[in-house]
Amino acid sequence: MAEYDAIVIGAGQAGPSLALRLAATGWRTAIIERARVGGTCVNVGCTPTKTLIASARVAWQAREAARWGVNVGELAVDMKNVKRRMDEVVLAFRRGLEHSLSETENCTLIRGQARFTAPGTVSVGDQTLTARQIFLNVGARPARPPIEGLDGVAFLTSSTVLGLDEVPDHLVIIGGSYVGLEFAQAHRRLGAQVTVVEADARLLSREDPEVCEAIRGALQAEGVRVVTDAMCVAVEPCAAGVRVRTGRSDDASAVEGSHLLVAAGRTPNTGDLGLEAAGVETDKRGYVSVDERLRTSAEGVWALGECNGRGAFTHTAYNDFEIVAGALLDGEDRKVTDRLPAYALYTDPPLGRVGLTETEARASGRNVKVGARPMTRVARALEKGETEGLMKIVVDADSQEILGAAILGPGGDEAIHAVIDAMYAKMPYPALRRAVHVHPTVAELIPTLLGELK
Repeated sequence: MAEYDAIVIGAGQAGPSLALRLAATGWRTAIIERARVGGTCVNVGCTPTKTLIASARVAWQAREAARWGVNVGELAVDMKNVKRRMDEVVLAFRRGLEHSLSETENCTLIRGQARFTAPGTVSVGDQTLTARQIFLNVGARPARPPIEGLDGVAFLTSSTVLGLDEVPDHLVIIGGSYVGLEFAQAHRRLGAQVTVVEADARLLSREDPEVCEAIRGALQAEGVRVVTDAMCVAVEPCAAGVRVRTGRSDDASAVEGSHLLVAAGRTPNTGDLGLEAAGVETDKRGYVSVDERLRTSAEGVWALGECNGRGAFTHTAYNDFEIVAGALLDGEDRKVTDRLPAYALYTDPPLGRVGLTETEARASGRNVKVGARPMTRVARALEKGETEGLMKIVVDADSQEILGAAILGPGGDEAIHAVIDAMYAKMPYPALRRAVHVHPTVAELIPTLLGELK
């Protein structure tokens, strides 16, 4: 039996950061990983998908170059080289992280499946480890929805689609949310026919309607077929490859393609950890139940990252690490409820989001004012020739609090941070309205929006 001060189960975003910090402080720390160091983000999430999207954007720019007065000749996408570049970037990230964990004093990287056998006790193969503090960072995986016939067809997930080294003839995507739409645009730009099938009446249903429609319009303008109000009732093999039956009565009642991508949510990787042996409770979906300081129901056990159901992003996982490290090592009292909901959609145009939507703000009963402007009235967007999208900001007219914002347009994923920072600083909106931003940028219009509130 090996005794440690801390055991970290899972080497995603939060786990390695915490293990390295604890080890540097003198804690004897074991970090256990059954698959690939780096978790979802490095291996099948942010790193490979954004690398793929970058290649797809180059293909799109080359194909559309005449719009900017540039002639590039015949376009050819070499998907094998696209994948090679993506794999090289992933491998570099993963090896760097493995090196840090393996070479840090007081930190031991252990490979294998971890499972609780008792409170404070974990087995990995024929090893038994104990620690007074144990941290879960096991992440989640693509969900497998209960669709009739799914077991009888070959289908891709957001993880396995990254293994393609040829452009699909026709990629059908079940799920019109963030993950599905990024893959839809990327593969369309690489040369595939793409159809997105979404059960809801609109894409990205958590966003305001005009944002959803702008994104749909941008995708359709590039040739992505979007079918909404289409609950997938069954899938089946066909001559083309796979057929999706939607239950509709029009020409979208069945959609056929060569490849099927199922992008319908996530499932936490908690079912094989033996959590009951440690007294760790989960909710009905399998996410580890935690309080606002990320403590579980078991003494000395914490849950960080996607497995705790308190955020499905790399940046929220890293903040989980900061919350736990602050409590254990720095005497801080940080909470998960301190952070603002902020995220991005990495389509073109990209969407940057923070806080409440206008719909949510009005539903709260506040005295809401909104500033909005289409990208056709943003100089930077006009100069770049990328005018799809809009920007809007939502404020409380009584308290002068900034409630949220959406920037859908060139650099929207970066420009949104001007609003994020102001919200964290609890800046009243008149102060941001008086800010002098650099011209020409997208962010320079944020003060303008605040001067045009309605």
